[in-house]
Amino acid sequence: MTVRRRKAAQRTTLADVAAMAGVSAITVSRFFNEPHRVGPEPTERIRAAVEALNYVPNLAAGGLASAHNRVVAMVVPNISGPIFADTLQALSDGLAVGGYQLLLASSYFSVEAEERAVRAFLGWNPAALVLTSRFHSAATERLIADATQPVIETWDLQPGRKPLQIGFSHRQVGRDAAQYLLDKGHRRIQFVRNSAAGDLSAQEREAGYAEVMEAHGLEPRHFVPTAAAPLEAGAEAMKALAARQRQRPEALIFANDNLACGALLAGQRAGMQLPQDMAVFGFGDYAFADKLLPSLSTIRPPARQIGELAAAQVLQLGRGEQPSALTELVCELVARESA
Repeated sequence: MTVRRRKAAQRTTLADVAAMAGVSAITVSRFFNEPHRVGPEPTERIRAAVEALNYVPNLAAGGLASAHNRVVAMVVPNISGPIFADTLQALSDGLAVGGYQLLLASSYFSVEAEERAVRAFLGWNPAALVLTSRFHSAATERLIADATQPVIETWDLQPGRKPLQIGFSHRQVGRDAAQYLLDKGHRRIQFVRNSAAGDLSAQEREAGYAEVMEAHGLEPRHFVPTAAAPLEAGAEAMKALAARQRQRPEALIFANDNLACGALLAGQRAGMQLPQDMAVFGFGDYAFADKLLPSLSTIRPPARQIGELAAAQVLQLGRGEQPSALTELVCELVARESA
């Protein structure tokens, strides 16, 4: 009885799966690590055996100690935010093709939280580390410089950095938004920041806006909401700026669509005619942007493309190939009713 219980408690091994599926242990290993190299018929037998035996790969015995770990780690500023959803889904889908799994951490725009996540992830020896933006603490920069694992920075660009980069210029996004509103005849244009102080990419967009304003002899201005929730922060900005008797803005550029949505709703509740009373412009092209009334003018980042290209680079690295060091993408300005 004791022997039977000990046998039942033993962990199912890769060899057990191979025996049940009628294939070699090497083929089962390929099923997990290089699924594209296993034919459809043995794949089905292995999958059935894995399910029947409730098999879980023992990563601690192999993958985590080797240079061929099948986990890719990513740190994003906000997992719950819609702006990164398409990137995460596309990255996860693309990695799955090569037998990789995606492990996530959220920094919520804190370079200190990002540093802790990067340090922990590198300790697990991932196949690659994917970061969002190029703004890091000095300690994270040192970790990146010393990392033996490939590091991919997404959603931003700065030529000359060590990590592989897939992204776009946030400064150019700010320039494009400001120029669009100037072309519409607006002159008093104000930028509304994210209430999350660590959103340095949004500050880059603000810098681009300021460049264009100054080039036209106009004064750039910004507003910083205090409300933590994005919709409330946007509403706070609209109420405060619309109440100004002097130098009331003609148009607002928001750090993201959530803020812009809060502003539009607050303006409507106050009886404002938008965009006649004040134009509203966002960033992100969230799923609700075209459904608002008025629909939201915004800039659409290549979110899904970033995830697809990051996954493709991980697969290239896994094959021993060297991806492009810098992949520059462009954003699309989407003109709708709000501006």
